[in-house]
Amino acid sequence: MKKMSVLVGSILLSSSLALSSLPSHANLPPSINGQQLPSLAPMLEQVTPAVVLISVRGTHEIKQRNVPDAFKFFFGNPRQQQSPTRERPFQGLGSGVIINAEKGYIVTNNHVINEADEIQITLKDGRQLEAEKIGADENTDIALLQVDAENLKQITIADSDKLRVGDFAVAIGSPFGLGQTVTSGIVSALGRSGLNADNFEDFIQTDAAINSGNSGGALINLNGDLIGINTAIIGPSGGNVGIGFAIPSNMVKNLVDQIIEYGEVRRGVLGVAGRSVTGEFAEAMELEEAQGAFVEQVTKDSAAQEAGIEAGDVITKVNGKKIRSFSELRGKIGSIGAGNKVKLTVIKSNGKTKTYTVTLKNTESASVEPASIHRMLEGAKLDNNTDGYGINVTDVESDSPAAMIGLRKGDIIAGINRQRIKNIAELRDYLKDNKGISLLNIIRGNTNLFIRIR
Repeated sequence: MKKMSVLVGSILLSSSLALSSLPSHANLPPSINGQQLPSLAPMLEQVTPAVVLISVRGTHEIKQRNVPDAFKFFFGNPRQQQSPTRERPFQGLGSGVIINAEKGYIVTNNHVINEADEIQITLKDGRQLEAEKIGADENTDIALLQVDAENLKQITIADSDKLRVGDFAVAIGSPFGLGQTVTSGIVSALGRSGLNADNFEDFIQTDAAINSGNSGGALINLNGDLIGINTAIIGPSGGNVGIGFAIPSNMVKNLVDQIIEYGEVRRGVLGVAGRSVTGEFAEAMELEEAQGAFVEQVTKDSAAQEAGIEAGDVITKVNGKKIRSFSELRGKIGSIGAGNKVKLTVIKSNGKTKTYTVTLKNTESASVEPASIHRMLEGAKLDNNTDGYGINVTDVESDSPAAMIGLRKGDIIAGINRQRIKNIAELRDYLKDNKGISLLNIIRGNTNLFIRIR
């Protein structure tokens, strides 16, 4: 009987919201018993212009089976027979959120625009714009695009660390290519992880309906502020069953700021290995709460070791915010840039609580796509030089455009057209504005040389 009353209450609430959205000619009163009917419409009218539809086109390589020599005559061009892969065209749809109207920055999911050759943005007012990919981070599924347009509407970014389970949430996107759609629900859980063990995850879980095409769209609060970027769903055939996930806005902001400043994600590294604190573990360790990250090992010369964190410590807070698991610790640290300071609250093995200020170190490799900087750099792997000047060429694929122009593993790109280059971001900015021939100043061992690109 109790369940029935809850269901009836839900139906009445849904009916009230539905009635409030009917046109005025339905002869419905604007209020009931002197009280105005509840509606999200005024807030959504301000926010929805900041959410866009993303259409992509491109090709991706697929493996093809080896054809026995006796049958190769029947399978066309001999050159194609020698290739282990072939290209297949694809199209896709997703959503995005304008976070900076002046500069035209749009954030979305990496999987929405990954491998796309063409990215088109459709605004709510019907305008269609070509977008440029500024950078992306596969391990957190975030990408940053840029468009050149006036009269854009941006969204305000909220502090996702202040979210609580039970807070109302509204999802905006373009599911199944139907056009902009709004759904509502609550924050079902925080700090969710485990969808992909290799990724850095700290998801907001919501029951607001999220379907295919909502990826990259906005999850907002009732003030219309961005609290997350919708990224994944759990359900049969990709359909909604009330379990959706969004990347918290604080994580998004940290990653986007790095892409804008450096042209890449300079992921911070703490240097610990461990596990989540469970109920049995908390009891054995005599901890008051069964949550946190237990440190099993500290890497030599890591940020954690230099700060004084030891094996046996339990990390309970990051910048004053409680963490529930080791995965949540990994997700939060992984979105904070290298060189930044973070405060960690730790329960020591003697039971005392201590706070450490840790300066995060850089990862061994950068997360930048050279082809997004210039087409002739495709096939090279680039990393910013640790001394603050120049770009290291850490690898070059054979027969790639980068190899064809003469780049080699171990080269240092020190400048362009006799102008020194500090990092990848400066190289991207220079090449973006220069459409003609450019000369890369290369340091190879004790030799200086120039490589021409256009």
